[in-house]
Parts: sequence; structure tokens; C-alpha cells
Amino acid sequence: MRTCFALDLKNDPALIAQYDQYHRPDHIWPEIPAGIRAGGILDMQIYRIGTRLFMIVETPDELSVEQAFRKIGDFPRQAEWAVLMGRFQQRLPEAQPGEHWAEMQPVFVLSDTATP
Repeated sequence: MRTCFALDLKNDPALIAQYDQYHRPDHIWPEIPAGIRAGGILDMQIYRIGTRLFMIVETPDELSVEQAFRKIGDFPRQAEWAVLMGRFQQRLPEAQPGEHWAEMQPVFVLSDTATP
């Protein structure tokens, strides 16, 4: 199952550069991708344009993204990472109460359309 989320970074070029640096494969804490995988997530990608972040999360059909995120939160250093990343991030006005990354709703899905 694919779930997409959005979040903004604080509009500060130095902070944005740091955020990008933390997420480079040679700089990310090894516990973070290990925990994401151990939580059952098959793939996670984060894209950025300006200050807007877009995250795509793939989970097996039998595992909800909420279940995966709860499990990941129990692994070492995940809470520390979340606090650190919170320094760079700001919630979207559209985010629901208690929601950090705002879940996006699909508008168009090619596979839902008829094939000619």
C-alpha cells in the first residue's frame, strides 16, 4: 500500500541544507533506515521542492502505515531523530490535530482508470 505525506521545512536556507545533509546515505544515522525497514516499511522516499517535503511510504497490504510508524517509534534512536528533525520542520496548516506529516489524499491514480 502506498501512502503519501507532506510537510514543510522552515524557510531558512542553512537549515534546509542541514536537513538535506542529514538525509544523505553517507550521513543518515544507520539506526534510522534499519528501524524503518524493521518496522515493516518496504520503501520510503522523501522529495523536496523549496521548503515543501513530499514523502511516499510503501507498506505491505496487511500493514497500515500507522502500525508501521508506531512500531518504528519503539526502536533505538528513532525518538531522538524525530526531535532533531523537528528543528527543521513545520506542520502544514492542513494537518489534522496530532498529525506531524499531513497525509495526502489521492486525486488521480492511473491504475484506477480503464485501459483502452
